[in-house]
Amino acid sequence: MSKLLLNKAFSEHTIEDISSMEMPSISSILFKGKEGCICIEIAQDKSSKRLYSNFYIGTDWLSKNEVAVYVAPKMNDETQQTDYLKMLFSCLRHSDVVNYTKNLYEIKFEEPSIEIDQKQDLLTPLLVVQFLQVVKSIVRKGLKKSYYKVERNLNARIKGKVLVPQTLKQNIIKNKPTKTFCQYDEFGFNCIENRILKRTLAFIEKYLSLFPDYSKLALPVINYCLPAFQEVDENIDLKTLKGITHNSFYKEYKEALYISSLILKRFGYNIKEIEALNNKIVKVPPFWIDMPKLFELYVLGMLKDKYFNNIKFQIQGTYGQPDFILVSDNEKMIIDTKYKRKYQQEKYQVEDIRQLSGYARDTKVLSRFGYITPEEQNKVLDCLIIYPDQTASDKLADDLKENPISGFTRFYKIAIKLPVISD
Repeated sequence: MSKLLLNKAFSEHTIEDISSMEMPSISSILFKGKEGCICIEIAQDKSSKRLYSNFYIGTDWLSKNEVAVYVAPKMNDETQQTDYLKMLFSCLRHSDVVNYTKNLYEIKFEEPSIEIDQKQDLLTPLLVVQFLQVVKSIVRKGLKKSYYKVERNLNARIKGKVLVPQTLKQNIIKNKPTKTFCQYDEFGFNCIENRILKRTLAFIEKYLSLFPDYSKLALPVINYCLPAFQEVDENIDLKTLKGITHNSFYKEYKEALYISSLILKRFGYNIKEIEALNNKIVKVPPFWIDMPKLFELYVLGMLKDKYFNNIKFQIQGTYGQPDFILVSDNEKMIIDTKYKRKYQQEKYQVEDIRQLSGYARDTKVLSRFGYITPEEQNKVLDCLIIYPDQTASDKLADDLKENPISGFTRFYKIAIKLPVISD
C-alpha cells in the first residue's frame, strides 16, 4: 500500500518537511501542465526538502505507486470543512455558469489510482453535482428527439434492413415463417444521447443511496429530471459515446455527455463498483480542483442573484480579463475575487491593487462601460476585491462600497463566508 501525505493546507502556502522521504527529484505538479499553475512544489536545499501547496485541492503521486499527497481546502480548520458542493450548487443555479466549469478540475485517468478515505473523495461528488445541474437545464429546455436504430421481430411485414442471421435463428429454425427480424430507424426521445444520460442517472442514484449527506442536495434535482426520461431506456453500448455528433441547438448535451463519460469512467463503467464505496477506503484517479476558480464561480452566482444581467463575466481586455464588471445605470465597477486568507489580516496586497488599476485603465474594458472618448476614459472607476472570511456574512452586502481601502481612491473590499460542513 502506498504512503499518503496529508496536507490540510491551513495557510496560503503550507510547508511540509519531507527530507526523510526518498522519492524522485520532482520539482512541481502543474494543473493541466500549465506554467505558473502550481498544485504542489518541492524545494530542496543542502539541509532540507520541503513541500509547498498552493490553491488547488486533490490528490496526486509524488512517487508513483509509493508516495501520494492529499491537499484539503485552505479554509478548513479543526472543526469545520469548506462545503465546496454547496458552493457549486449555488452558482450552478444559473444555467449559463455551467459553461465556465470546464477548467474547474483535472482528472488523470491514465495514472494509477490512489487509496484515500471515502470522505476525502472530493472528485466524485463534484462530478455528480455538475452533471445533475446540466441535465436539469436540458430537462427544462426539453429533451431532444432524433432518429435511432431499433431491431424488431415483425410479423408478416418487412421494414428497413432484414437481419438474416437473427431471422434464421429466431424464426426459420423455430418454424415461424411469417416473422422477420428487421433493423430500421425510429424518431423519438429514445435516442442514444438520452439513453446515456439516463444510464448515468442510474449510476448517480445508486451512488447517492450510500451517502445521505449528498442526497439532501442532489435528490430533488434527480426527482425533477427522471420523469422526463420515462420514454427512454438505459440499455446502451457505452462505446458509442465516441461516435456522437453534437447539434449546436442542443449545446448542453455536449457538456452533459462529457461529464457523463467522466462519471462512468470513474466507476469503470460498472454499476457494481459503486457498492465498494461502502468501504472506508476508496480508489480514485489522481485529480486536482481549482479552488480559486470555484470561489470565483460561487461569487459569480451571488452577483447574478443581486444584479442579474448587469454582471459581465471575464470580458476580454487588452492585456487581461477582470473577473467581473458591473454595468448598470447607477453603478459601474470592476470586481475581482481573491482566494486568499491574507486579506483577513491585511488591508490590501499591492499586486492586487496594481492588477485592478490596470483593468481600470484598459481601453477595451472601459469601452464595455460605454467610455469611448478620451474625456470619458479619464473617469476613475470603482474597484472591488472580494475574498473569503469565515467570520463574515454569507451574503453580499447591500452596499458594495461599505468598506473602502484606505490610501487608494475608490478601492473597496468585501469578505464572504463560505458554506461549511460542521464536524
